[in-house]
Amino acid sequence: MNRKKMLVGKAMRQIHQEKNSGTGAVLSEVILGGQDGLVNTLGVILGLAAASADLRLIVAGGLAGAIAEAVSMGAVGYTSKVAERDYYLGELEHERLEVENTPEEEIEEVRQIYAKKGFKGPLLEQMVDVITSDKELWLETMMREELNLAPIDGKNPLNSALLIGGTSFLGAAIPLLPFAAFYFLGLQFTGLIGWAILLALVVSALTLFVAGAIKAKLTIGKWYRSGVQMLLIGILSALAGYAIGSIFSV
Repeated sequence: MNRKKMLVGKAMRQIHQEKNSGTGAVLSEVILGGQDGLVNTLGVILGLAAASADLRLIVAGGLAGAIAEAVSMGAVGYTSKVAERDYYLGELEHERLEVENTPEEEIEEVRQIYAKKGFKGPLLEQMVDVITSDKELWLETMMREELNLAPIDGKNPLNSALLIGGTSFLGAAIPLLPFAAFYFLGLQFTGLIGWAILLALVVSALTLFVAGAIKAKLTIGKWYRSGVQMLLIGILSALAGYAIGSIFSV
């Protein structure tokens, strides 16, 4: 392989490499777990607070919901990662067999893929030659361009489960904190539940806004718009729990 061909091959690898080191996937899991835990637990707490002024009941119910949600989210994170990995590996093996058993057909597929992108003539043929001369690059190209599947990140599904479950519990702790603080401090005064609800809403709203803003900063979009969107979606969802609790108020 001459130097020009080696350079083209290197460029092709760069085109097909992931554009980040997994930061986007981690961010997605953190937001998924944290937002879900916060919003769901806030809804449960507001529902309990609307139905009863028993602070012990509210804290116990919120904590039970937070733990159950964290376990559930962790399990979902694990099974989804396993399913994603197994599906990718299954399709990769299928493509590998096609490359080995029907290489001419697969070469033509590569040619058609890049012809549709506007490449033609000697440049097109050179690209096809470079890609198909490296089996791993060839397989990666077929997975990406034909099946629209990006390489799996190689992350242990258990790590994803722990990350999603852990951030879910941390998110749930945010709206629970004011109620738990009042309960363990033994505070008793008129309007206690109302103040706890207000604090939970304010802290949760600020957390959701900051999370949305950070998401936009690390990805795309205007930070304030993303922050407001996440805040509104979360608070409106949680207020639905308060409305349900009000129906059963005692």
